Amino acid sequence: MDNLSLAQEWFRLAQMDFDSANHLLTMHPIPIEIICYHCQQSAEKYLKGYLVFQGVIPPKTHDLDELCKSCNGFSDKFIEIADYCSDLTAYGVQPRYPMELYLEEQDVHQSLKSAKAIKDFVLNLVPDI
Repeated sequence: MDNLSLAQEWFRLAQMDFDSANHLLTMHPIPIEIICYHCQQSAEKYLKGYLVFQGVIPPKTHDLDELCKSCNGFSDKFIEIADYCSDLTAYGVQPRYPMELYLEEQDVHQSLKSAKAIKDFVLNLVPDI
């Protein structure tokens, strides 16, 4: 399988996380932690998909800051989404376990905004998607 096909598979899975996060907004009460987690997962998969597109085996990490820096090695434009990556990094692990992480509805909206910005940014850099 070529790099573009592999990247498309990463992007397909990333889109499912993004769609799941948006769908979960319809639940009452809103599952804030799980939405933030899916936003982080979506962003992680888009960044890893970009690395795969570039021929790199993505590292096994949930740290979006690290992934963004890796992507920046191929395009210095990734600095444009660095803050969005930082916004989401903590949601890769903490919301899945009973830890002292207090999130509010505004965190959900910021997470969705950050995930969408990362998604749109990456997809604009990869042709033929």
